[in-house]
Amino acid sequence: MEEQIVSAVEIAWSPTSEQNLRIQATEYCSQLRNDPSAWQPCLSIFTKTPRYPDVVRIFGLEIVNTGIQTGILDKQVLTTIKDQLLDYLRRLYLADEGSAFDTTSIQNKTAQTLTYLFSTSYGNEWRTYFDDVLRLTSKTQNGPPDNASGTIFYLRTINAIHEEIGDQLVPRSRAEQDHANILKDMVRERDVQKIAVSWQNILTQWRESNDLIAELCLKAVGRWVSWINIGLVVNQQMLDLLFEQLARAQKTNLREGEESIRDAAVDVFTEIIGKKMKAQDKLEMISFLSLETIVSQLIACPPLSERRFSSQYDTDLAETVARLVNNTVLDVVKILDSEPQESQTWQRAENLLQAFLPHALRFFADEYDEVCSTVIPCLSEVLGFLRKAAKIEGPSPQRTVMLLPILKAIFTKMRYDDTSSWGGDEDETDEAEFQYLRKRLGTLQQTIAAVDEQLYMDAVTNLVGQTFANLGTQGTNVDWRDLDLALCEMFSFGELAIKSGGLYQKNRPNSPAAEKLVQMMLRLVELDIRYFNHPATQLQYMELCVRYCSFFEKHTQYINPVLQNFLQLVHHPSIKVKTRSWYLFQRYVRYLRSHIGNVAETVIENLTDLLPIKAEIPEEEEADEASSEDHDSTADAVFNSQLYLFEAIGCICGASSVPTDRQVLYTQSVMRPVFADMEQHLPGAKAGDERAVLQVHHDLMALGTLARGFSDWTPGSASAAPGSPPCPEVQSAFARVSEATLVALKSLRTSFNIRTAARFAFSRLIGVLGSHILPQLPEWIEGLLTETSTKDEMALFLRLLEQVIFGFKNEISVILDELFTHLLQRVFTGLSEPSTGTDDEIQIAELKREYLNFLIVILNNDLGSVIVSAANQPFFGTLVGTIEHFAKDAEDAHTAKMAFQVLSNMCSVWGGPEAVGDSARGSAIALPQPSLPGFDRFMMTRFSPLCWAIPMHRGFNPKDAQARQVLAEAAGLQKTIYLKTGQEYLSWLKDNELRNMGMNGDMINEYLRNLVELDQRAFKIFFQNFITKGGTA
Repeated sequence: MEEQIVSAVEIAWSPTSEQNLRIQATEYCSQLRNDPSAWQPCLSIFTKTPRYPDVVRIFGLEIVNTGIQTGILDKQVLTTIKDQLLDYLRRLYLADEGSAFDTTSIQNKTAQTLTYLFSTSYGNEWRTYFDDVLRLTSKTQNGPPDNASGTIFYLRTINAIHEEIGDQLVPRSRAEQDHANILKDMVRERDVQKIAVSWQNILTQWRESNDLIAELCLKAVGRWVSWINIGLVVNQQMLDLLFEQLARAQKTNLREGEESIRDAAVDVFTEIIGKKMKAQDKLEMISFLSLETIVSQLIACPPLSERRFSSQYDTDLAETVARLVNNTVLDVVKILDSEPQESQTWQRAENLLQAFLPHALRFFADEYDEVCSTVIPCLSEVLGFLRKAAKIEGPSPQRTVMLLPILKAIFTKMRYDDTSSWGGDEDETDEAEFQYLRKRLGTLQQTIAAVDEQLYMDAVTNLVGQTFANLGTQGTNVDWRDLDLALCEMFSFGELAIKSGGLYQKNRPNSPAAEKLVQMMLRLVELDIRYFNHPATQLQYMELCVRYCSFFEKHTQYINPVLQNFLQLVHHPSIKVKTRSWYLFQRYVRYLRSHIGNVAETVIENLTDLLPIKAEIPEEEEADEASSEDHDSTADAVFNSQLYLFEAIGCICGASSVPTDRQVLYTQSVMRPVFADMEQHLPGAKAGDERAVLQVHHDLMALGTLARGFSDWTPGSASAAPGSPPCPEVQSAFARVSEATLVALKSLRTSFNIRTAARFAFSRLIGVLGSHILPQLPEWIEGLLTETSTKDEMALFLRLLEQVIFGFKNEISVILDELFTHLLQRVFTGLSEPSTGTDDEIQIAELKREYLNFLIVILNNDLGSVIVSAANQPFFGTLVGTIEHFAKDAEDAHTAKMAFQVLSNMCSVWGGPEAVGDSARGSAIALPQPSLPGFDRFMMTRFSPLCWAIPMHRGFNPKDAQARQVLAEAAGLQKTIYLKTGQEYLSWLKDNELRNMGMNGDMINEYLRNLVELDQRAFKIFFQNFITKGGTA
């Protein structure tokens, strides 16, 4: 069997094996994992000499490990495995057979197997576990740990045990954690003393002669210290050994491997400080270790001081020491937060914070962002503590002394590094990381502002003011990084200045911060745009003008000069700047459109060269790049940004200050080239030219976007201007867009892209053409709902029609009557198609809900007569049948709930006046008078039974939150039917529906009493409880 296993593993892991043979070998290897007898040949494969290849031996141990972990091996087998492994290890490490030692991967796998045996057997069967493994470290019985190979294996095992039972980052179930805690208690009781002594002996023996042993031993100490008695590590002998390893930091020419030992020694102190203990004990520990002195010496060591600004700077050591500082400060702040301020403990913690804060700032200001980020958590906690203190005590000079250095360090880190470039593709990752760091630093700044607002305002205004003053004297010689920093700080300053909603209140700055921001903006807009000679600062300039657009409403004299600057920047040679500037230009224009209509012609003339549309079929590589964060240069991204220009032009042309004839003239001057382009490419598109189809798509999108920019009017809106449609002359101009779109749609209705663009244009034209678009609705439906339309397209178009119905309910009745049946037939075709996967199921569910919502909108807008008109009456039965079907769908509670809402609305619309009096709900005062003849009977016989159909479904859970909403709507339907039909419904329920369900007379009477006496809300609760309790209230 051994040979068979070896052969199978070699075939399965060989890249040259024949495919079918490899599949068979893999299946055989998988079967071995569940074979309780496979451990024996597999363990033999591992221990056998001459040795098999590592991949075979590792597989053998993996099978053994699986057997131990899954519990399929009994105690006797586990003892046998233990004995055979120990025999192998003793032969390997103690017998001096002259054979080569195992590779690192084999050692780690063996240590893993021993760890699993520890987990299962240490409690009872293998109480001498640590004695047996520790024996491998010495060449003689009870001798010093002078066996290097055995010592390495012992330390690997010790570290593996920590990962198994002590590592808090390893996820464990409750049972696994309880088992780990029991094992830790046993180790602490039985063996931890000798383990700690072994660390001291090992470090003493090998601290200078074997770097790997020293590193593994220090890692073991650092890991175990979190869950053993601190005194086993913090004692003079061990500390002397640790300080000896720390001394390596003072050397400049370390041999390979020494850096890891030094860093591991620092990590031991970090873990010691991180150990949970009482506040007073923690402070005593920090003091006893002379931690501040240690950190000071480490910061002053040559790798971190002399070499700091050179290529030999030791960033690994810097990050390691930064972690120690971060954890120490975190613990100190925790003590300050929890201890009474008048206590001696609190005062000692305060002194420690004063001592360690400069160290934290040293690493916070480090040139390397990885080092800086390491101490951000502790500085965040420090600032949080200061904010709490400021709320109680108010700003104080003592706190200001702490805050100002932090804020200045933040300014330093917010600045682009002198060696950094900007905008290159190779710098994308670095740029993203830097912007993420800026975001974190911005959060710290806002905390400082919350602690001492005046300090923050003064610091930012001084920084910005000094930078702008330098521009006045040095001009373009000012480093772009300094200007970028000032602009970045101005942007962040808005978090404070406009936090209450805007810059101004009653025509005055709404706060001191807003007033300072206004002053900074005044200086900014008076600067010569030529000073902004770097892409980063040019973008920041535009971002600021858009963020603080309200500034220009009070300082209108700057609107046009800034607009001229924007018109320069939208032609920027950098595609990244140019495409972003198009978006920002649109934002600026839209906000200030009422002030810039007088320069509409100038703006359009300046943008003319940017408007020609050029569709490009994306290459495969470009399509892949489109999924990345930065894809400004892809053809699709450029066009999407180009649309902002069309929207901006629409905003300017539609400004109220532009005369009507000029509005028409300007819009036609933009439309005309697009119409010509469509006409040119339509023949090619109809012939199947993919690029021509995409060109027509882009043209339609541009025209739709132009319409969106032109009009802010929303049909059905009750608000004042601009809540009114454009004038007839403008509508006439945009009617050509509708006609052109329908021509393209009719010719290319099978193209998904064309339908998408046409639907977009239709939705935007509604706000321009108003009710003039209604006569064309049948054409839009014909073009947008085709045989190839997806369910998602149908749902989106129904949503658009809902908007049209709501906006034009007084004008749409006749047209809706004509197209209703045809429209829903298209929808039903989509709903009847079989699902082809999860995405399709989601689209079907969405289409169901949109269809039901479409009916609700019709009923709620007094258009119910359309559904039952002479033209649509033959379709009524089919329509009701679909709603009934959805109301019984227990697997889609949301759709079922909506179906009941539709039924309730139908009852309200066609059920006639209420047949139950307000003064005496229980007495029928009139016979039902439905608006539709026979609808009273229809409600009782068709709608009412549905309220019981879904609760009786096997998969329906009445305790589920969504299911309870369905029950509430079903109860609402019953209540509505009762209000419309009165005593007839009560008789129907008593004599037919409830009795046929098996209810006895008392239950029926109780149910009917609640239906009659309770209001709508109370009856819903009753019905939910009635169903949940199985028919008892």
